[in-house]
This record gives sequence, structure tokens and C-alpha cells, in this order.
Amino acid sequence: ESLHSCIGLLGISAGSLLLAVHFYSSPRGAPLIPSTALGVLLLILSALLAYAGIRRSLRNASLLIPLCLTLSAFWSGYGVILILAGQGVLPAPGDARDALVPGLATFTLALLLLAVVGFLCGEPLLALVAAAVSLASAHEVALHYSSLLGPSAVACSHLIVCLVGGYFALGRILYFLTKGKVALPGMDLAQKKSQEQLWGSAGSSNPFAAPGLLLNMLSASVFCCRLLGVTHKLFLGHVPWLWAAGTYQIGLCVLSFRAMDVLMATAFGFTSILKFAGGYSLLYPTWQPEEPSFPTPFLVVFSILFAVLALFLSLQSPVDGLYLLVFVSYCIALAGSPRGFFAGGPQGVAVAIFVASASVALIHLYNVRAKTKIPTGQGALKALLARSSLLKLREGPDLHAPYLGYSKYADAEALAYACSVLASFALTATGDPQAPLATVVIPWVVVAGGFLKLLGASVAFARGKTLESSAFIVYAVMWVIWGLTRYSGLYATGRSFHTAVGIVAFMLFNGFIVFCSLFLNLAWFFYSLTFTLIAVSFLLDAIHALPAEYDVAATLIFGLVSFYCFLAALSSSTFEGCCLPMGGPLVQLSGVGAGMTKCLHLPARKASSVKRIADILRNGGTCGIPTDTVYVLVAACSRPDAVEKAHRSKRQAQDRPMSLWISSLKQLEPAKHLFTPLLWDFMEAAWPSPISLVIPRGEWVDFLGMKDSAKYVGTPQSVAIRIPDCSVTTHLIDLVGPIVVTSANPTGEADTTHHNQVYAKLGDKVDAVLCGGPSPENIASTVVDCTKIESGNIGFFRVGIIPKSQVLQILEQVQKK
Repeated sequence: ESLHSCIGLLGISAGSLLLAVHFYSSPRGAPLIPSTALGVLLLILSALLAYAGIRRSLRNASLLIPLCLTLSAFWSGYGVILILAGQGVLPAPGDARDALVPGLATFTLALLLLAVVGFLCGEPLLALVAAAVSLASAHEVALHYSSLLGPSAVACSHLIVCLVGGYFALGRILYFLTKGKVALPGMDLAQKKSQEQLWGSAGSSNPFAAPGLLLNMLSASVFCCRLLGVTHKLFLGHVPWLWAAGTYQIGLCVLSFRAMDVLMATAFGFTSILKFAGGYSLLYPTWQPEEPSFPTPFLVVFSILFAVLALFLSLQSPVDGLYLLVFVSYCIALAGSPRGFFAGGPQGVAVAIFVASASVALIHLYNVRAKTKIPTGQGALKALLARSSLLKLREGPDLHAPYLGYSKYADAEALAYACSVLASFALTATGDPQAPLATVVIPWVVVAGGFLKLLGASVAFARGKTLESSAFIVYAVMWVIWGLTRYSGLYATGRSFHTAVGIVAFMLFNGFIVFCSLFLNLAWFFYSLTFTLIAVSFLLDAIHALPAEYDVAATLIFGLVSFYCFLAALSSSTFEGCCLPMGGPLVQLSGVGAGMTKCLHLPARKASSVKRIADILRNGGTCGIPTDTVYVLVAACSRPDAVEKAHRSKRQAQDRPMSLWISSLKQLEPAKHLFTPLLWDFMEAAWPSPISLVIPRGEWVDFLGMKDSAKYVGTPQSVAIRIPDCSVTTHLIDLVGPIVVTSANPTGEADTTHHNQVYAKLGDKVDAVLCGGPSPENIASTVVDCTKIESGNIGFFRVGIIPKSQVLQILEQVQKK
């Protein structure tokens, strides 16, 4: 943990040292570090800082997270501008100044906010680093507008950053290497760790909200500076700031899903689209003299999506919900201005975004660290909703628990559906066939319909939603290919048979998705079916047979279905119960879809999950659980009805009887006199391990309470028994008592090696699944025949993960004893 902090601090020190050298040598004709080389080095260091911030965030909510991520975004945009200047792309005398000032001004304020919060919340060294970088940025802004302040002042500020960051990193390295014996002043990590854990438990649940809000300041400042006359024009030099902010916000969107904050993650996905659209608009005049045009339907629909998201977000935090209303105004201003981002109206709203982002970011930064919070209205809203019997907010540790087991991410389907709504309205943008790039469509189709939908597909796959993730991937690829083909001039003036064949191939893929969605739910069936209308539009356009207004009809139908799915996904992640139903499966097969409301999937990492599984077993249920080998189906010996149920659900073959598992030989102590000393010692030496011992059946079986169901366990002559070498399984047996075990798959099929396969193979015949992810081993246990052990001989029914030689060695040691 301390070394991850060192990486970030040493990266900050290294970058500041490079900038100090650059500014000290800039009065000369040729600086020691050329602009291109400095830009490349800053890009490398920005990647290092991003890594340090992300790895640090997995531990706690330190102020180092927003510091590293904010500086990483700053240096990435700064580095690209230096590369452009070094390569002569910014030739005019004031171009470099106009390109750098918006970012420098933003990060002066952003780092000043970090410094203030650091001083108020007891992190003076990090606050000093942030204040020094803020001072250096302010000096550089002054340097661009006044020659009275020399570059040496900027270099001196960067040198302070280098020294403070180096001291901080050196203190952590010494503390780590000496195991706490040497601690520089302010470097007592034991005390800091306890403070950070206290802050992390009492603070905000999403440490990435503040960096995302600071990036909104960055994009807004580009247009604010133009409106206020600080810069003379909007041009190519501002694109790195906008696209750096958009790229980092997509990353923060993923991390917010990791922090189980669906609404803020969706908001960051939305705002990243605006940043890429703004960058595209500033990039287009580089090769064409005129400004690009903006299709109004996009922005009107986008304002509606922002408004809906603001409504749901206000239920989580009223301050954040009100903040998103500023973006509703921004989209409306863009829709009402033919010049788009170049018009004064949207630039005026950008000033409001800058001020609002700074204010809300300060609230988030302070509330993450401070014990006394700035009120955001959340408590009053919860108290108001508590009186309602219709609406009840989702809360608790299982807020975003996936149906199929444990996932590190919250559900991203709301973002994917919203992107479908945006991308579908690309069909209504005709544009100029002679200048297809003059219409700002590519950012909406490629970023929204492509990249963000792929993000949603990745998260859906991580949550065990195979069909949904496959559909999102197919749709994303189709939007990207079609968007780039139609709106980047690749079509030219002709269409081809080959294009039509490719679209037909996509339609075949979608036909398979439509068929599979019959087994999922009604909403998904209509979602995939109406996408066929979009694919038909692509096909008709490729063969010059597109009827008039067909695009509008297809857009409205698919857009409305996607919008309903968007609302349903938001409501299901916000409220308990099903406010907007997705519908049930249209077709149900045995074991597929029929038991979706019956079978619990609980993460094995939680002790509470093991306790719930134990309660289910004690009440006569059957469950799939992970072990030291493959997944198994279990029932409590104390419930004969459950043992019989497990036998029926498994379709157990007579040659593969069920076995017994215990957690300790103490559970057989009452019947110890019924075992021979050699067999008892052999069991004691062999367990716990993936070794099943087939021992003679006897009166000891009656001590387990199976009654008549004992006939389903073992054979009339013998019973297989073992103690698993798995802490989760043995803890469960401690709670329940001895259990009856069989493999979690129908007889004759391959072993089950993942919790998703348990439900796929046994369906609703199992009451719950304890989800532990992939099995540690794909090989079953070794089954040893101990029915003739008294003669000194053992046999092997199956040689599994434990080799025969190891079992024989254990027996030899027991015999010598």
C-alpha cells in the first residue's frame, strides 16, 4: 500500500523536476528538454499517475486518489499540446498560449481546492504538494500574459513540488523498508492507516466523483475562456484538453461502476460524450474553413436523458441531481444554436458548468475526508421517501448484487440503453453527401453507440450476463462500422453489394439474439427485435432502396423501446421492487429461466452468505457450493427429505452414489468404537484433503440422522466420506452438520467448475448457489477403496487431483505408527 503511494508521489516529483528544468532553461535559445520530448515524458508520467491513483483507490479514500488522477489528466493534455507545439502544428505566436491557458487556469483552481481540503482534513503534506502545483500553474498563466514574471518563478514552484513529493515518497519507502522502525516527521503510517480506514468508512462511497467533476471544469473552461476574451479563438490546440477530459471520464465511469455508483457512472458517460463532440467540432475547421453543423434531434434527446438521470440522481443526492440540470440547459442551448459550441449561448452555460462543477467537487472532496459532512439533502429526502409505501430506495450491502453470483461492478445496462437511444437518432441526420464530416454525428454514433456500449457489454459480462453482453458487443460493432462508413465519407457516392452482405451477416447475428431473448424477458425481446428495424435501414441504404421517412419511423420505434429499458434499468437500480417491469420470459424450458426468482446466488466471500446457505440447508433445501475441487450439490443429513430431493434433481445413477462430508472427525466421535484403529488413524492422516475414502457401511451411518434416505447414500456395502480442504465448505458443515454430497451436474456430464454452470445445468432444482467464481481445480477428488484396509490393501476407484503415490505414502506412515 505504501509503495503504491510512493509511485504516485515519485511520479509527481519526476514530472515537476522535468518542468523545472524546462522553465529554467527556457530563456535560452534552445531549452535543455525539447517540447516534443517533454510532452512524451509527461504522457508516460500521466499513465504512471493514473495507475497509482487507481491502485490506491482499491484500499481507501485517500486524498492521493483525486490528486493523482487530476494531475494525470492535466499532464496528458499538457503533454499533447507540447508535442503539437514542438512539431509546428501551432505556428502562430499566440497559439501555444491560447491552447495552454484554459487547462492551466482550471488546474490552478482544482488543485487549490484539493489543497484547501487537505489542510482542513489533516493531510498537510499532500495539501502542500497540491498547493505548490497550483502555484506553479498560476505562475505559468501569469507568465503567458506578462513578461515581468520570469520563467524562473515557475521553475521554483515546480522545484518545491519536487522536494515535497520526494520527501513524502522517501518517508514512505524508509518506513516500508525498515518495517516501521524509521519514520520521518509526518510519516507514521500506522496512525495514518487507522485514520484512512476511519475516513473511508465514514466518507463517500464513490471516491471518483470528485475527479470526474474536476474534469467537467476542464472542458467548460475551454469555452469559458473564449467567452470572457481570455483566449482569442477556439481551435485545434484546445482539442487535447477536451479529449483528455473525455477519455479520463470514461475511465472514471468504469471505476464508478466498480464503486457501485450506477447513477454517477452513467452521468460521467454522458458528459464524456459532450467532450468528444466538442473536440470534434474544434478539430473539423482544421481541414475545412467553415464550422460544423449540429443535428438538433441529438441534443433534444440528450437533454431529456440528462433530465431523467438528474431526477433519479436527486433521490440519491439532491445536490448532484440539481448539478445535472445545468447539463440539461447546456444541451438545450446547443440545440438552439446553429453554431453549436462556437455560439455565445452555450459558452455562457459553460461558465455555469464551471462554477457548479467547482462547488460540487469541493463538497465531494470534503465529505470524503471529513467527519462532519456538508449537508447535501440526502437525509431529508430519505425521511420523506420513508413515509411512502410505494417507493422504497435500495440500500444495504446487496444494493447491486448480481443475479449470477459475485461481481466487482454495478449494473451498466442503463448507460448502454441510453447510448442506444442517442445512436438511433443518427438515422435522422441526413447531412451533406459531398461533405459528410460537416455534420457532428460521428461522436454520438461512435462514442455513444460504440465505445460506451462496449463498456456496458464488458460490465454485463463481468456480472454473468452472457446474452446481454453478446448483444451489446454486436450492436456496438455495428454502430461503429456503420457510423464511420456513412458519416466519414467512406461510402463516397456509391453503395456496394459487399456492404449489403456484411449487413445481412449482422442481421443473422441479431436474429440469433432475438431468438435467445425469448428465454430472457419481454423487454429484451422487443429491444433486440426493434434493432432489426435499424439493421434493415442500414441494408436498404446500402442498396439504394431506402424509402422516405423510414429512418424516422425506425428511430422512433427503437428509440422508444430503448428509452423504456433505460427507465426500467434506472428504477430497478434505485428502488426496491419492480417499478417498471421488464416482463418475464416468453418461452420457458426446464431449468432455463423458470427459476429466476427462486434460486439465490450469494457471494462466498461473505460470512453472511454462508450463514444464509446454512439456513436453507437446515430448512430442507439443496444448494450448490464451491469446494477444494469442483462445485457440488449438497443437502443436510439431518433433513431426509432434502437428501431425497438431491437424489431426484441429480438423476443419480446407481453406479455413482452420493457421498458424505464432515468438517471434523469429532462429528464421528460418538461412533468411533465402530471404526477400526487403522481406519480411524488413516482418516485422521488423510484429511482435510481432496481424498474421498470409501469405507464399510455400518451402524455409524445411523448416527447422522438420515433415516430412510440413507439408502440414497453410498451402496449397501460401503459409503464414501471425506473432509474437504476448503474453509468455506468446512465452515458451512460446522453450521449445518454432516452433509450429503454429489457433483453439481446431471449424471454423465462434465464436472461443474463455475457457479454460473450450477444454475445452467440444474436450473430451479437447486434452492441456492454459493458463488466462489472459478473452481481452484478442474479435477475431481481421488476416491480410495478402504473396505479391505485391515488386510493392508487399498484400491482406487478414481485417481483425481491427489496422485496414487501420495495416498500410498500416507497409508505407509499410518501403518508404521
